[in-house]
Amino acid sequence: MCGHAAIAQYAQNTASPGAPGQALSGQGTPASLRQADADYREGGAALNRNDLPVAEAKFKEVVRLAPSLEQGHAALAAVLAREGQTPAAIAEFQKALAIKSNDTAVLLNLATAYEQTGAPAKALPLYAKALEMARAQKQSMKAETLFAYARALAATGQPAAAIAQMREAVAQEPRNAEFHDDLGTLYAQARDWPHAEQAYSEAIRLKPDSATAHMHLGFVYQAEQKPEAAQEWLRALKLEPEDAGLSLVVGKALADIGQDDQAAPVLEHARKLEPKSTQAAYQLALVLQRLDRTDEAIGLLKNVVEAEPKNADALINLGLALGQEHEARDAVKYLQRAIALQPENMTAHQDLAAAYMQVNETDAAIAELQTALKLAPDSAELHYNLGAAYKIEDDAAHAIPELETASKLDPTRYEPAYLLGVLYMQEARYEEAAPKLEASLKLHPQNGDGWATLGSVYNKLDRLPEAVNALREAIRQLPDQADPHLTLAVVLTKQQLTAEAAAERKTAANLMRVHMNFLSAEVATNSGKSQLKAGKIDDAIVEFRNAISFDADYAEAHQELARALEMQGKQAEAAQEHACAAALEGRSASEDTTTQPEACKRQ
Repeated sequence: MCGHAAIAQYAQNTASPGAPGQALSGQGTPASLRQADADYREGGAALNRNDLPVAEAKFKEVVRLAPSLEQGHAALAAVLAREGQTPAAIAEFQKALAIKSNDTAVLLNLATAYEQTGAPAKALPLYAKALEMARAQKQSMKAETLFAYARALAATGQPAAAIAQMREAVAQEPRNAEFHDDLGTLYAQARDWPHAEQAYSEAIRLKPDSATAHMHLGFVYQAEQKPEAAQEWLRALKLEPEDAGLSLVVGKALADIGQDDQAAPVLEHARKLEPKSTQAAYQLALVLQRLDRTDEAIGLLKNVVEAEPKNADALINLGLALGQEHEARDAVKYLQRAIALQPENMTAHQDLAAAYMQVNETDAAIAELQTALKLAPDSAELHYNLGAAYKIEDDAAHAIPELETASKLDPTRYEPAYLLGVLYMQEARYEEAAPKLEASLKLHPQNGDGWATLGSVYNKLDRLPEAVNALREAIRQLPDQADPHLTLAVVLTKQQLTAEAAAERKTAANLMRVHMNFLSAEVATNSGKSQLKAGKIDDAIVEFRNAISFDADYAEAHQELARALEMQGKQAEAAQEHACAAALEGRSASEDTTTQPEACKRQ
């Protein structure tokens, strides 16, 4: 339960000792009893003025002089409890109850002490006895006591009984917003969302500025899959904008429901309020990763693992982020640290395998994937990744069983079937390749390479009309690739469509020429960039102009030429090149690419 601290207080539950005219009576000599009585009164006076050391000393004297008197033990216990000496207080409360077992105040104080020491089960029979005594005397228990009893019941896994006690407390104080909030929490813990929503809403009606109630109601809405959840969390934050803990809770909650755009500024605010909070930094990093702000996420995650070197989850996410930024060497180090901390963490092995693949250490990647599969043998993704790794190693014998398993475990994934089709084709197992490729393309038809591969398989099987259809679809999806045209030319030749075949070969030749020109332009541009970096501006300009001669539509060559011309002070020419590069980069796929943009025609 939450909302406010335990209400049962020792001072409230224990009658104030030392009242005028109150004398102690019990076993002992008259002199010792008179001294005990005097000490008891002085202790009470000290307690009333909050002088706890003096009160403790006086009540200890009472207990020494008159050990059979319940009042002395109860008073000493109350002082010890106030001083935070809870185990010693418990011992004195127990002594008091041994003398007088029906002292309600001592029962409740001992129950409170047990709760404070994390022993709510020991508190329960004390609350139950106090409640039974009150009912026998036809008295009602204080609402605060019922609340404490409910809290103990909830802590010991008795939600129904806890709710009953809390409802009774609410009935006694129906305008207590905190009680309604606590009742809502009990309903929420029992997953009784309608009643939880009702209780939290009533708490808000009674106290509209309760940030806690708004936050709790938001979580209930989340459980009920209602869109108002985020609105309630943001209302809570508006009420307590400087509460760093609340900002962290709200930011994480928003992220959990997929609203990263809203979560990011909230978590950034939480970090501003508590710059040293690793939790805020970590949650913000996760959000930034999903928002493709990976560079920022990496910086935060490095701070987290520096502050918490044994935080395996942070190490794993840092490794993943570094891999996303193609910094796989660094990723490997962090992921190895994570595995050292959590050797059974499947995700860490999987991410480490991906990092190894980036640095072309396929054997190491395969070993990590095999380890991951021992931890999660039914993971279709892991079987697929292992099969793909084996394929890279040209190990079809091991790749095929892994991909078959992946396909069976998750028939909705197109990738395993596609790779199986490719492997079967490479092994000339065309009859097996065709259905795999067909199944993959049915799941994911936007795969130009898949259609081209299927067209080649159909050609090998002499299923020529189907080959034509598949290859034409490949050409539609991959208009700049020459290979589908060449394969189609072979198929058309088999169908004795000589003219059409020649046209396809001509198209393929033109595409290959364009591709070669593009590669030449790329090489020349890179050479020019190296010359420019070395300060050889004239040589760089020559290379950039060569690149443009190879491929006039190569935007990077125009952009780099503009930079070089600016260095020579030729601002007008540089401006033209900048304009041309911008026009080429901004050209949409639907525009005619056979003619240059106007900005480039002036060159």
